[in-house]
Parts: sequence; C-alpha cells; structure tokens
Amino acid sequence: MSFAPDSARGLRHVFVRGLTVQARLGVHAHEEARAQRVVIGIDLAVRDESAPTGEGADELARVVDYGAVAATARRIACAGHVRLAETLAERIAVALLDDDRVARVRVQVEKPDVLADVASVGVAVERSRN
Repeated sequence: MSFAPDSARGLRHVFVRGLTVQARLGVHAHEEARAQRVVIGIDLAVRDESAPTGEGADELARVVDYGAVAATARRIACAGHVRLAETLAERIAVALLDDDRVARVRVQVEKPDVLADVASVGVAVERSRN
C-alpha cells in the first residue's frame, strides 16, 4: 500500500511534516533530565469514501483532521521520558490507527541536535490495519 493518493483504492494521503516539539527522548541521563528538539513527520493512508468518482461533503467531520493528528503526536511526545525513538514512533502510529479511516501510518522521529556533523538522526516506522 502506498502513501500516495490512490482513487482506485479509495485512499487519500494526509500528512504532517516538521512537527517540532521539546521532548525528553533518549538513553542518556542528560536526555532524560532535559528536553531536546524532536522533529516528527507523519504520513497517513486514509480511506476516502468519495473516491474514485465522487466529491464528499465539504465538512471537517468526514476527513482525518491533520490538526488532530499533530495534537496526538505532540501529546504523546511530550507526555514523559521515552528511551527509544522507535518506541515514540510506534506509540504515535498505534494511536493514529485508532481512527478506523486510517489504513496505514508512517511516523518519522528525528533528533536534529544529537551529532554535530549530522543534520539529524532518527527512525521511521510503519503500522497498518490488518
């Protein structure tokens, strides 16, 4: 399954890019004690009931709200110390799959300030509905 829109399969692509939070993430003592900049990216394959031939109602209630997606990721990232970026990404992915319209989710977690000579380090995970 792709994260690109696919009207034949009834999917749209919803995304959040560059969500930047201050989170306590990492295995080192200083990472537990002090928040650091964490950048989160989210891609969702969302069921589109209007595809492939129709247009749905122009109502927020019929779509996955990217503001709510960002708020969920922000809440989880800032809830407390997490040792692994993988764990944080997995928690966000699983929470976003609670919406039955989400068929598949990819979450990327980056730590841009960890290595002086590297733009960022991180991980991406994917989860999908059966």
